[in-house]
Amino acid sequence: MSKSMKRVEEALKAAGLAVEIKALGDARTAQMAADVAGCHLDQIAKSIIFRGEASGEAILFLTAGGNRVDDAKASAVAGEALGKADAALIRAQTGFAIGGVAPVGHLNPIRAFLDPRLLEFPTIWAAAGTPHHIFEMPSAELPRITGAKQANFTA
Repeated sequence: MSKSMKRVEEALKAAGLAVEIKALGDARTAQMAADVAGCHLDQIAKSIIFRGEASGEAILFLTAGGNRVDDAKASAVAGEALGKADAALIRAQTGFAIGGVAPVGHLNPIRAFLDPRLLEFPTIWAAAGTPHHIFEMPSAELPRITGAKQANFTA
């Protein structure tokens, strides 16, 4: 098990959640992940990270698999202009590689916002710290374990 995946598993256990991590195989899109998980596309929690132009920090937007983050709405929610976060910033802030950013287990605290669409399902699936692994969890627990604030930032 990778260090990143172990960190996610430990964060989930510390939050009182026992989950099973599932291998994705060659799945590279939210739809492919949903197919592997056997769930609705919008049950896939995508971790989209931007760089705050004023703060220079990574900002996490957890969004439903079928939704897109609207740049203007996301900037308004974050309270600052947003730019593209590069791999180095994402790795430094979260400890994860692009494509494997989990909602928990980050190396450093991160400001996070949550797409309310994810809470419309009993469970959601999210990256488990690698681009090739996911886990299922109760959606109602997502705000508690991530500290993410619900906001309207999708197109």
